[in-house]
Amino acid sequence: MFKWKRGEKPMNANADQNQGNPSDDANEIPQHEWDISDAAPIEGGVSSELQAKVTKLEQDLAEANSRALRAMADFQNYQKRSLMNESIAKASGVAGVVTGVVTVLDHFDLALQQDTTKVTAEQLIGGVKVIREELIRVLQLHGVGIVNPKPGDDFVPGIHEAILQQQAEGIAPGKVVATFQAGYTLAGGAAGGGERVLRPAKVSVAPNV
Repeated sequence: MFKWKRGEKPMNANADQNQGNPSDDANEIPQHEWDISDAAPIEGGVSSELQAKVTKLEQDLAEANSRALRAMADFQNYQKRSLMNESIAKASGVAGVVTGVVTVLDHFDLALQQDTTKVTAEQLIGGVKVIREELIRVLQLHGVGIVNPKPGDDFVPGIHEAILQQQAEGIAPGKVVATFQAGYTLAGGAAGGGERVLRPAKVSVAPNV
């Protein structure tokens, strides 16, 4: 065992000359013994600590990569489910419209089976009106609205399309005079947001004086 005394001075020629000097004895540093025979090598301890930290960082990195892969897989599954739900919703919407239109076709088939020698023109027109009303009812059930402005109504760009200017008694300038073709809109829910104009109504407008 190696022992080193704190404050111990090396042995040399000067040491013999200083012996017996009272001032040196008074200022001498207290001696302590330190036993370093069992101390672990510093380099080995540091290496073990660094290796433990590296191992911990590698484990953390592996866990982070695993979480990232799981999150990516979950997002891809979410995208697939969203696309599938969108396709199902579209198919359901189309099926609902087709189901309603099929009923209208049934009315057309009944009208075409009539003996034209036994019905009048008024009866035929009445049958056509019934079929038209049934078709409008089906469209309205699916969010379709009819744009059919009356004379004197405000002209609304985007919803109305002015195809000509027309003088009319009692109609103020810039107002609708007549409707030549009805327009159609789709309600917010069916359009995926606000109301959507499927086709503007074609109208004539009173000219500005």
